[in-house]
Amino acid sequence: MDFPVTFHIFGKTILAHPLFEALGMFIGMRYYFYLKRKSVEKLSFNTSAAVLIGATAGALIGSKLIGNLENPHKLFENFDLKTIWSNNTIVGGLAFGLIGVELAKKIVSHKESTGDLIVFPLMLAIIIGRIGCFLTGIYEETYGLPTHSVFGMHLGDEYLRHPVALYEIVFLTMLWIGLKQIQKKNYPSGFVFQLFMLSYFTFRFFLDFIKPRVEIIGNLGTIQMVCMCVIIYYIYTIKNTLSYYKIFKT
Repeated sequence: MDFPVTFHIFGKTILAHPLFEALGMFIGMRYYFYLKRKSVEKLSFNTSAAVLIGATAGALIGSKLIGNLENPHKLFENFDLKTIWSNNTIVGGLAFGLIGVELAKKIVSHKESTGDLIVFPLMLAIIIGRIGCFLTGIYEETYGLPTHSVFGMHLGDEYLRHPVALYEIVFLTMLWIGLKQIQKKNYPSGFVFQLFMLSYFTFRFFLDFIKPRVEIIGNLGTIQMVCMCVIIYYIYTIKNTLSYYKIFKT
C-alpha cells in the first residue's frame, strides 16, 4: 500500500484522514439518532438542544485548543490561523465536550446523566476516523514512533513504525464488546459512559508514549496531561457511582 491514500472527488485530491473523519462524524450521528429514537428515556427538547450545543461547542473549542497546545513553541513562533484551525485532537474534544455538556445541563437544571446513549456512536465515529488516520500514514501527525517489533509497518517513509491507529481500532473494538456486556446489567445511568471515558483516556495516556510528542512536564506531552486530569476525575466519579449502586442494591 502506498501512503498517503488519497481520493479524487469533484476534481480535487483529498487525503483519507479528513474524508474518514467527516464520514465517521456523519455515521456516528446517524447511529446516535437511531438509538435515541429507540431509547425509553426521552429528554425534553430544551434539554436535548442544550446538551447538543454544549457538547458541540465544547468539543470544537477543546479539540482546537489541546491540538495546538501539543506543540506550544511551534504555535507561538509561527502563528498561522490556517494551521491553528487544522490542528485537532479527539482527547481535547472529549474532555471539553464533557465540560460543555455539564455546563449546559446546569443551565437547564437537568441532573440525570445523558452520556450512555452517545458511547457507542462515539466509538464508531472514532473507529472510522482512525481508518483515515492509518491510510494517511506519516503525512499527518497521527503516526507512531519507529519500532523493531513484529507490529511495525511502513507508513510512508523508510522506518517501520507503530501503527497506532490500528492499535486504537483494536482497543475500541474490544472495549465495545466489554461495554456491551456491562450495559446489560442494572448499573446506574451514566456508568457505561464513565467506564468508556476512563478506559479511553487511560489507553491514550499510554499510547502517546509511542507517538511523536513535545515533552511539556517531565516526559509527558499536553495530551497525556489532559488524560491524567480526566482519569483522576473519572476514578473519583466511578467510585461514587459504585457506592450509590451498592446502596441501591441493598
